[in-house]
Amino acid sequence: MPSPTRAEGSAPGTRTRPRSISRRGFIGAAGALLGAGVARPAEAGIFFWGRLFAVPPRDTPFITPNDQFYRVNYSDHSLEVGASLRLDQWSLPVYGAVERPSRLRYADVLEQRVSERMVTLQCVDNEPGGSLMSNAMWGGFPLSRLLEQAGPSETARDVVLRGADGYHDSITLERAMRGDVLLAHSMNGSALPRDHGYPLRAVVPGIFGIKNVKWLTEIEVVEFDHQGYWQERGWTDEGVIPVTSRIDRPGHYQFLRGGRQTVRGLAFGGLHGIERVELSVDGGQTWRDATLAPAPPDAWVPWTLEWEAPAPGAYTLVVRAQGRDGVRQVATASRAYPSGTSGLHTIVALVQTL
Repeated sequence: MPSPTRAEGSAPGTRTRPRSISRRGFIGAAGALLGAGVARPAEAGIFFWGRLFAVPPRDTPFITPNDQFYRVNYSDHSLEVGASLRLDQWSLPVYGAVERPSRLRYADVLEQRVSERMVTLQCVDNEPGGSLMSNAMWGGFPLSRLLEQAGPSETARDVVLRGADGYHDSITLERAMRGDVLLAHSMNGSALPRDHGYPLRAVVPGIFGIKNVKWLTEIEVVEFDHQGYWQERGWTDEGVIPVTSRIDRPGHYQFLRGGRQTVRGLAFGGLHGIERVELSVDGGQTWRDATLAPAPPDAWVPWTLEWEAPAPGAYTLVVRAQGRDGVRQVATASRAYPSGTSGLHTIVALVQTL
């Protein structure tokens, strides 16, 4: 039975559609077949594939510019709906299993004491080494503040978030009350862009984008386990992001001149954090610890490793990470449905000369 593929609703998300192998996926498969094993003298076949399928390295800024931040929506009309929202008609009711229902206008939103939090968001369909992950500084106010003012009932269980595009999802009341969930109206110091949820969106650290609803128009507290758009279709309800890592430089099948190279990449553990990143240059037979750059707790962690190739040839580079809580990155490859992908990002580096 075919399974759904990419799914992140309102920030991020898309409609279910049949999976087709992407160019990057094909390159990765070719690399696994042709580049597996330890470093060895260059073979003409591998260098031929390198010329045909080389992927350039990524120069990833620590904070993703707004126009480069990944976007995935559950339907084609989401952006159209977001672009048509008018502030003079927008409001945000907070209702349901609460003692004091309320309704906020945009002026009320701007009067809230502003909190800023750097948070990396990741799509549930992000593949190992994929680009459906970005990092930004979000400005807004805690969802817990609104809920405290509303006074949830003793039997309240979930907080339902609904967007103008018809998308809906939920987080538990306990998660919402921790104080780190933002209702964001700014992104990297600017007003929230329309394609990222203007005028107000949810930012839930450590949880897949399906829970980060954009274009918010309603917040309802309910006394049951609310099943959101993608949960009704079998996708994860918890949405906890696993430990992941990727290699940004060198690129897959990139030709390298000189034996000394600086390997760079990113690691992200969501609620697990990142404690350790290891790199193998021989297809996973041996591992070395990478150097981690300082990063806020909810943001991705840049890492580097200085590597000197002993001889020209094809080298299989593999990266893995471990969270601060001891949780290790899952090495077994799996598809996105229903709880996100897993597997170790692997590339082939082609050293031409020393």
